[in-house]
Amino acid sequence: MMLHKTKGSGEALFSLILVLFSAAAFWQSYGISGFGGLTTAGMFPMLASATMLAAASFVLSGAVRSLSESDTDDRPVTAHTGPVFSRELLIIVAMVAAYVAAMPYIGFVLSSALFLFAAFSYLWRQGLFLSLLITGVSIAVIYVVFRLGFQVVLPSGTWLRGVF
Repeated sequence: MMLHKTKGSGEALFSLILVLFSAAAFWQSYGISGFGGLTTAGMFPMLASATMLAAASFVLSGAVRSLSESDTDDRPVTAHTGPVFSRELLIIVAMVAAYVAAMPYIGFVLSSALFLFAAFSYLWRQGLFLSLLITGVSIAVIYVVFRLGFQVVLPSGTWLRGVF
């Protein structure tokens, strides 16, 4: 069921890219351990990527279906596959690249906090205090669940080794 009738520029193309990426992720996760059992190393990645693939396929089918419905939209099909990369997307991709580049130096916790704060502030625009509060809560939950709960060693970075 479609929740909206207007399609964003490039939605069908972006949906196709999501399906292809999800299928590649599933193939990669299958390569970890195959279907060897429910407790194998690749089971969680396979479940996650299968969920991504199913959701992306559902979105793609809706996007393709809306392209063929001429009674709700008189624009040509090429108008729906226009530019996919918006200014916001490019800025977030740059933020992700900076996050990945910063992690070896300042560690997972600090780089994740900086990334989340910047992303919340830029995309949500609800004020710096609220962005800082939600960032703090998010990082605290991630730290408690992964570091304390699952005892995963989070990368500390070369500059802050031993701090987190």
